[in-house]
Amino acid sequence: MERRQVLAGAGTVGLASLAGCLGTVGLDSHEATPAGIDPAVREEAGYERTAVDELRLEETVSAWIVSEEVVLINALTEYEKTVDMGLLGEHKGAEFAVLSSPQVGVLGREFNPLAERSTSGLVDLVASVHGGLGDVEHEADEELTALGQSATVSTFAGEATFGGRTVDVDVLVSETVDAGDDLVATLGVYPTAFEDEGANVRSLMEGVREELPD
Repeated sequence: MERRQVLAGAGTVGLASLAGCLGTVGLDSHEATPAGIDPAVREEAGYERTAVDELRLEETVSAWIVSEEVVLINALTEYEKTVDMGLLGEHKGAEFAVLSSPQVGVLGREFNPLAERSTSGLVDLVASVHGGLGDVEHEADEELTALGQSATVSTFAGEATFGGRTVDVDVLVSETVDAGDDLVATLGVYPTAFEDEGANVRSLMEGVREELPD
């Protein structure tokens, strides 16, 4: 599946409403700690870690007569699994990602663009990272446990391109959960024909860890 390395403009909504003298309270730059999957869970599901990317989001915030550039340095930990797609051959067709985004605190309040997004909003991140993903439609919601917290996981139906052919895919996206100084969301994409892969993706979501395991 085609991948883009930058989330263009994703998650910037809401920052412009911040108030206060931003530079004096340290709101200029915040960096997330990469999160990942428990190694035993990852191996059982058959995935391998392929990359840890830095996703830098910038927004100019104005408050009174002060303007400050807010920088959110997010971390995207990516995993892949090779699957046999029949006539299309073998492809890294099952993909999973863990997105960590810093929580920004100002005057006792927490701000993070991802916190305001439902799973329907977070699915936009999938389309940003996976450029070949399209025609995404919501199908169902369920509850899973991640980092000891209940999280809504939404299933979407979509299409992706493999070897020049369009293939139906399922997209699973979890809402953000608290991970200390960060927020963490997860997402998985796999061909719909691999129905059993949904169980693997759910186990990865439940196996997320606040810090990147070795």
